[in-house]
Amino acid sequence: MCLSGLCTAGLLVTVPGAVHADPSSDDARRASRAVDRAEAILEDATATARSAARRLEVATAALPAAQEKVATSRGIVAAASVQAATARRKADTARRAYDRTAAAFEVAQSRVDQARERVDDIAAVSYMGGNIATVNVLVEARGAQDAMDRIGLIEQVMRRQQEDVNEFAGARRSARIHQDKAGLAKRTAEDAEREAADKLAAARSAQAAAQRARATMIKLAQSRKAALRLARSQRAAVLAKYEQAKAEEERIQAALRGWDEKNGGSSYTGGMLRMPVHGWKTSDFGSRFDPYYRVWQLHAGMDIAAGGGTPIHAAAGGRVIQASWNGGYGNYTCINHGRKGGRSFTTCYGHQSKILVRYGEYVRRGEVIGRVGTTGASTGYHLHFETRFGGVPKNPANYLPRCLC
Repeated sequence: MCLSGLCTAGLLVTVPGAVHADPSSDDARRASRAVDRAEAILEDATATARSAARRLEVATAALPAAQEKVATSRGIVAAASVQAATARRKADTARRAYDRTAAAFEVAQSRVDQARERVDDIAAVSYMGGNIATVNVLVEARGAQDAMDRIGLIEQVMRRQQEDVNEFAGARRSARIHQDKAGLAKRTAEDAEREAADKLAAARSAQAAAQRARATMIKLAQSRKAALRLARSQRAAVLAKYEQAKAEEERIQAALRGWDEKNGGSSYTGGMLRMPVHGWKTSDFGSRFDPYYRVWQLHAGMDIAAGGGTPIHAAAGGRVIQASWNGGYGNYTCINHGRKGGRSFTTCYGHQSKILVRYGEYVRRGEVIGRVGTTGASTGYHLHFETRFGGVPKNPANYLPRCLC
């Protein structure tokens, strides 16, 4: 079975460069599990077929997420474009409002300037002796009626002067109000323009992300198509390998039956088997359907992943009846433990890096008989562990501790 390191390597090699999935992400885990399944099914296939299957599984697992990302990106682009257009209209409206307010302030300021000139004239006249001139006007009056007329004229002048002063004060207040409004309008326009620029930048960024997502999806689809083409090109070679694996299984069963017929044996009294190696289960016993080549294949044991060189222990005491190379099983050891239920009971250990026992040797329960490896048709360090009755493989989970510990 494929170890996590090997699966990760497959991911890094296979997924196009636009995809940088975090190995802890759901997408990466799904792709890793898909690769594990492909590896488990294709252990007896050619190396080229296994590589194609890894690529196909990774691309297939990643494609839905890539497609969803493209759809999501398109929605984000549309929303960002609308926001950018709305912000631009808001900025344009704010700028026009500022221009109007600024123009009103200019008019108000002009009124202030004109009123100030009149007030300055009044002040100058007063400074130059305007009160004395008024007295002289009254002194020069010829009679009471003339004095009254002159007093009325003086009152009109003074009233006009007061109106000019009042108008100056009002114009100055109005100018200040318009100045405040213009300042506020200017800040509003500047804020709106900054918002519009930010929204436009966000829309452009979303567009670039959408383009990258689409490119990733296209690459995944191309990778999947190429992997499928390569897998199909291996059909004849893989089916031949499967036939070899079936023939190997038949030879193993015949050899174990032959040994049993020749040697017989006492009844097995060892109880539950002990775990042969400290590791974790990566593949179960049972028939598997190969979706690439559409054939059924029996996986005759349980795969237990462990580091290369990890000690392998005899699951029970017994006689070594095979300890040699055996095709797809690599370095393969079988130990006969006697008869159980009227049939010869044997445990077998495949893919070892090293066999530490000899044919005919008696081993005790728990004795180290070999080391974990990846020999034969193996895709990573693990022990392929079998329990056989009369040579026929049965599910090891029925004879090992439930906890597999």
